[in-house]
Amino acid sequence: MEQLWAALDGAWRVLLIGLVLGAGLPTIFAFGIRALAWGTGGDAEVHETDVVMKPHLTGRVVAYAMFTLVILSVLVGVGYILAHGMGWTITFNGLLPVVTPKA
Repeated sequence: MEQLWAALDGAWRVLLIGLVLGAGLPTIFAFGIRALAWGTGGDAEVHETDVVMKPHLTGRVVAYAMFTLVILSVLVGVGYILAHGMGWTITFNGLLPVVTPKA
């Protein structure tokens, strides 16, 4: 019975990371596109009237923050894969990752 709980424990962790990275990053990117449309004065829907919307600085700032988050997540993932492929290890001491050779 203990092996079953160990397997289920590992399975929910994989599921959680899969949801966060597999669905979370594209969702953040989609919200960034939507915020960018609001920040440039456009609208994501087509209207019959030609009403020009006023651009919002907040929308552009939010969009660029979301794009930055997605790009940094991808770069950290690629760096993690490269580091482990070359025999290094990555630790997160604080906010920045530290890459050190394996002992």
